[in-house]
Amino acid sequence: MQDLKISKKKPSFPINDKLHNYLSEYNRNIKIPIFYDDLLRFQGSIVVYDKEDNDTLWIRVYYNDYEREEIDLSLKKVYTILHSDGNEDTIPFLNVDAIDYCTFGNSKPFRIKIRNILNDNFTYFYVKTADASRVYGLELEHMLSPYNLNFLVYKNTLIEEHIAGIPGDEFIKNFLPKCDKSEKSQIAKEFVKFNERCMIRLLGDMRSYNYVIVPTHDFDHVVYKIRPIDFDQQSYEGKFNIYRPQFFKENLKMVELVSESMEKLSIHQYKTEERSILVKRLKSFHDRINQLLTCMLGDSISKEENIDSLKMTIFEYTQDVNFKRSKNMGEILKFSLEFLTRNYENVNLENLK
Repeated sequence: MQDLKISKKKPSFPINDKLHNYLSEYNRNIKIPIFYDDLLRFQGSIVVYDKEDNDTLWIRVYYNDYEREEIDLSLKKVYTILHSDGNEDTIPFLNVDAIDYCTFGNSKPFRIKIRNILNDNFTYFYVKTADASRVYGLELEHMLSPYNLNFLVYKNTLIEEHIAGIPGDEFIKNFLPKCDKSEKSQIAKEFVKFNERCMIRLLGDMRSYNYVIVPTHDFDHVVYKIRPIDFDQQSYEGKFNIYRPQFFKENLKMVELVSESMEKLSIHQYKTEERSILVKRLKSFHDRINQLLTCMLGDSISKEENIDSLKMTIFEYTQDVNFKRSKNMGEILKFSLEFLTRNYENVNLENLK
């Protein structure tokens, strides 16, 4: 499989006033007591290794004593804003166990580990630079996927909740070989649906390390779902295949799994099911989606050459002249969702069985 080449460094796009107003309306734009730049003032670090002593590409950072107390308190307050609408009654029972910094990728996030000292339960959240692409990606995932997402934006800082699951690359290497035939068939089905969802809503670069596999124990079996965890490449790249996870070499094992587990008719059925479900979600979030698309229509989140390349490729696929006339990524996504609605709004799934 030939590897796809993507832009080495995607620029960070500022959040404009229209998008800020949208975020405020839906309680995403909330004042927080610390900024991304504040966390960059660390004085030292050590490498974080996994259980097998592999470099995780994260470093654990340390701050001067006089700053650490203030930073810890601010991060605890951010946690309460994210999870309990700012109720600070629990702050005395919270501890910041670790602040890790990722040196890999575009966003260079901080990962904060918060522990409840009463019961030792812990969770994570991330502090990143606020990028319009990522915010659009998070909002679209919240509305068009089966999952809700919790995040906050304040000025140039983005706070994201942790999405729990097994990293795709780790799952493919260590867990997939141990799955039985039924589980592999189910995972293949989910990959088909995941691939379709990413393509339609233009979420790019879903290599195996940019999504997680979430196993859920049902009463007589384990159900597997696939969730993206990186939204940096929302509606930016010009190559259409970058929005299709099946074309990344890191996902080759998943593609082979689909080929081995499914007939073409089944693959087509699951694609159609996913498109039909997406239309239902679009109708459920109709007004909110339209508001978000209005923000995108007036925003610049890609390069002209990327827009021209993507719109012509999709036009060749669909023969919908709207794509050919698109002026920006917002219009391409808008026409993509309209095309989806026209063709899959009244699909009778019974006819596919």
